[in-house]
Amino acid sequence: MSKSKEVLVYAGFERFWHWTQSFLIIFLAITGFEIHSSYTLFGFETAVDLHNKSAWALIVLVIFAIFWHITTGQWKQYLPTTKNLKDQIEFYITGIFRNAPHPTQKTLISKLNPLQRLVYLGLKILVIPVMVTTGLAYMFYRYPQAGTIQSADMQDLEIIALVHTLGAFLLVSFIIVHLYLITTGHTITSNLKAMITGWEELDEEPEQDTDNQPKTE
Repeated sequence: MSKSKEVLVYAGFERFWHWTQSFLIIFLAITGFEIHSSYTLFGFETAVDLHNKSAWALIVLVIFAIFWHITTGQWKQYLPTTKNLKDQIEFYITGIFRNAPHPTQKTLISKLNPLQRLVYLGLKILVIPVMVTTGLAYMFYRYPQAGTIQSADMQDLEIIALVHTLGAFLLVSFIIVHLYLITTGHTITSNLKAMITGWEELDEEPEQDTDNQPKTE
């Protein structure tokens, strides 16, 4: 029989990484859309400078996050699974509105439900790398070549910019959905509180094998 207890689910670096990455992505979106002349906030030149500096900060953070995930074994949290995937999708579409029970149970070795695993994995191995690659390509489209400065073909640069902008819209959409899903925990603020304090009340199996658990510190 499972017992409910409060455990440390999110380590200190995990929380730091989560909130810093969130801030940087939002700030990159704000400055990026200003660069696209969607509005005026900082001014074009300042927006470009802030956008570039924030991009470098995000790249450094991603490097540290990759190292942390590998050394702690937390990368296993993102391994995709089809178990309960259909039930999880149905829960978000209709079940949540009729107070249906959650189809999956969060544990220390499985903090993400099947749908979250797929979405977060897609962000980590597809969207973020594409954003970083296209961003750097756009930043350094003028490059030294045989003692002269060469520029990328403008048609290629336009494609890079379009892909980068598409990625930005995907990230903004993810943030909006993520903000909504934060409210779908045991209480409307339980998920938010857990990501602030690190502690969350979980139903744990007494016989659970902890030898293969990802480290949390």
